[in-house]
Amino acid sequence: MTTAARRHSDRKISPVFLGIAAVMAVTGWAVWTGFSASAGLAVFLFVTSAWIVSLCLHEYAHARTALHGGDITIGAKGYLTLNPLKYTHAMLSIVLPVIFVIMGGIGLPGGAVFIEQHRIRGRWKHSLISAAGPLTNALFAAVCTAPFWLDALDGVPTAFRFALGFLALLQVTATILNFLPVPGLDGYGVIEPWLSYRIRRQVEPFAPYGMLVLFLCLFFIPEVNAAFFDAVYSIMDGLGVSRLDMQCGRDLFEFWDGQNDFCASAS
Repeated sequence: MTTAARRHSDRKISPVFLGIAAVMAVTGWAVWTGFSASAGLAVFLFVTSAWIVSLCLHEYAHARTALHGGDITIGAKGYLTLNPLKYTHAMLSIVLPVIFVIMGGIGLPGGAVFIEQHRIRGRWKHSLISAAGPLTNALFAAVCTAPFWLDALDGVPTAFRFALGFLALLQVTATILNFLPVPGLDGYGVIEPWLSYRIRRQVEPFAPYGMLVLFLCLFFIPEVNAAFFDAVYSIMDGLGVSRLDMQCGRDLFEFWDGQNDFCASAS
């Protein structure tokens, strides 16, 4: 295989990703038109597939920025194909985030792609590579909430509006969590190049546990949970998304719970 052909193959969009995107499109259409007999099931499939698409784009953003930053091995690892099965930590990047969405309605940050840091020259490049992922989530949130802050909801079906509200909530939570300067998360990766070597060596052993500690704090320390969601709801309010939109979106998403009668009837 020639170098040019190999490069094209390394960057060809994966059928796995295209399949997930197709599910998102079809179920989004089902939510919009009310085609499905179960609005909750349609919302669940739409939000879940859209969430996986956003996770793939998150990891792609890391990889693409690293490629332009100097790591020319990125393509050979399959990261530019958007295939979630190619990620170094498929469990952290895809499986656990989906489980956390189902369990708690929180956008769990995805795992990082493997980047050969020694190939990257310049602290700004290292910081930008780390920031690229959560910035993608922020862009995704802006797209989801565009009908709200543009006051363009006329004609948008109620169920689709609720689904967008909940999906945007996941993107905002993922953005905030990713940007926290906690070892193991992208926020720490942004500031790490600017820390002294001594501090980086001291923090390094704690990096594998940073995400776990963060979520234990969120789930078991009420003050931390309240402060986090106060920040999330403030952002969502600023984007024009109401608590009702988010809550009904989550209720429809959790169609198995049987507690979504009001939201189902409203949709």
